[in-house]
Amino acid sequence: MGSEVLKAILFDLDNTLIDTAGAGKIAIETVKDFMKGKLDDDTHIDEICERFQCKLLHEASSPGGTPIDDVRTRHWAQAIQEVGSTCPSGLAAKCYRLWKSTRLRQLRIPPACRQLLRELRRSYKLLLLTNGEAQTQREKVAAARCRALFDAVVLCGEHGEEKPAASVFLHSCGLLGVRPSECVMVGDSLDTDIQGGVNAGLRATVWISAADCPPSGCPVQPHHTIPSVLQLPAVLDRMQ
Repeated sequence: MGSEVLKAILFDLDNTLIDTAGAGKIAIETVKDFMKGKLDDDTHIDEICERFQCKLLHEASSPGGTPIDDVRTRHWAQAIQEVGSTCPSGLAAKCYRLWKSTRLRQLRIPPACRQLLRELRRSYKLLLLTNGEAQTQREKVAAARCRALFDAVVLCGEHGEEKPAASVFLHSCGLLGVRPSECVMVGDSLDTDIQGGVNAGLRATVWISAADCPPSGCPVQPHHTIPSVLQLPAVLDRMQ
């Protein structure tokens, strides 16, 4: 993988260091319980929540100047209306606030992972590189209380491009004062984290996945695959 000394590690946030997917499931179940008895037909609650999650998935990273809280409140209102239910005044806003606060409360870096980051920082420069709407990602970083674990944080929502664009990886390397060949990317997404690391010419990419390898025919091939970020030290030892 090259003869240069490894100096820096870029980490993804969602579903790499924090269990965003798990937190989202808990938040949705909490909203489902809250909505019972508040609609003219409770049989639509599951579909409403599915529609909200679909809108969230296809949401633009930069919602055109509209505050993200307003955008997501509207997602709830539209989801309720689309199934033919009457949306009582204020219900969409209450659903959003409950979903958001519940999800944020769940976003914690596990103690073992937190300790690992502290240990890695003794030998490497660390940077958090995350896609997504800027306010949302700032709130996640604050909820996870992880800013002090990194030398720098790059929120792609504040830039013109997101992962897998090479520009955000090169910008990250510049902030740390390292060359791409001295840097590793660690993340759970083949399409953004791994492909972006390849696009930027990083020393190596590490895919966090329970799968042994990418799906057959997948054009994106990580240099290393591990089931948990806790296995990262063994990979780094092999690279040195």
